[in-house]
Amino acid sequence: MWRRSYLSAVGAVGIGAVGGCLGEPAGGSGRSGLTVETVAEGLTHPWGLAVDDADESLLVTERDTGRLRRVDPADGTTTEIGGTPTVDTAGQGGLLDVTWGPDQEWIYLTYAVANEAGETTTRLGRGRLAGRGGEGDEDDEDDRLAAFEQLYTAEPFVDDNGHYGSRVAFGPNNDLYMTVGDRQFKNFGPDHVAQDRTNDLGTTLRLRPDGSIPDDNPFVDDAEARDAIYSYGHRNAQGLDVHPETGAIWESEFGESDGDEINRIERGGNYGWPVADEGCTYGTGQPIGVSHADREDVIAPVFGWPCGEDGPAPSGMTFYDGDAFPEWQGDLFVGGLVTQRVVHLVVDGDDVREAEPLLADRQQRIRDVTVGLDGALYVAVDAGDAPILRLLPAA
Repeated sequence: MWRRSYLSAVGAVGIGAVGGCLGEPAGGSGRSGLTVETVAEGLTHPWGLAVDDADESLLVTERDTGRLRRVDPADGTTTEIGGTPTVDTAGQGGLLDVTWGPDQEWIYLTYAVANEAGETTTRLGRGRLAGRGGEGDEDDEDDRLAAFEQLYTAEPFVDDNGHYGSRVAFGPNNDLYMTVGDRQFKNFGPDHVAQDRTNDLGTTLRLRPDGSIPDDNPFVDDAEARDAIYSYGHRNAQGLDVHPETGAIWESEFGESDGDEINRIERGGNYGWPVADEGCTYGTGQPIGVSHADREDVIAPVFGWPCGEDGPAPSGMTFYDGDAFPEWQGDLFVGGLVTQRVVHLVVDGDDVREAEPLLADRQQRIRDVTVGLDGALYVAVDAGDAPILRLLPAA
């Protein structure tokens, strides 16, 4: 599990340095190489990406500005979509993830909010694009969200502005999964908030599309647990996607100092943080808790970067299910913030192996990755003046 098997480029698309112009092919080995295009520029810390099936445009959240933007991949134009909620942008907060709901009727957003005392938490909400035929909406424009509503607010509010989690994805049966971070609590022991099911911190939540709680969630009959919790023992998960064949929920999670993880989420599972972990404390190199292998009551990652392995700080991720790169079918692509690359993981059942990374020579923090209707990989770079990139096979 913790052995990092680094694949050769055999059968993979080669990656090399890419210049700043549009459509420049990347060098490297492999069947056909790769073309990296700049789709749009000038975004402010983009955080989440979602594809609009109606016109192949991208919805992009900007963390620091709280803006939701539509990006046209054909010409790079961006349009602000109004009607978004008020967000708290201090620290790691702001407008965070975006995804479409079932049948693309609603747009779902996660974001940081503050109460009157200045304490913050993660919130989920949704709105319809005006002009898409929502009930009572006679506007023919789609540049604003109509009927925006709050769906779920993680408890409790905390005097901190980091580790919001905030990735959201729809799984089988149209259930909504949402991550909530541990809010940077440092009491690394059994009393840590991520091991305490009476709060939502350090969890994956499972909700209905309207924000209600499924009656078959694992802890609904436990008076000492929050009903929305689906899994717990997480530090700060900022990647979430559904396996295209099995329907399993996969998650990427930041470790402390290394200890980054790729997890397959199981109903009611305890993923160990911080009593079982493969990372180290910042600045000391000392282990946090015991290894997952030393406890029978926790679920170990399917892949990870233990202490000393230079983990990527994994952020948004996607399983590849497009047509442009047939050899990548079912592979997992994960944004690397610290290592500044797109991590490429080959997934074969329970076997997960690390392949040659993408965009490693560009030295850009990668916040999110998604697959477009054209089969391209779209990549959000995390910067104050950031591009959206498109990866296609070289001509």
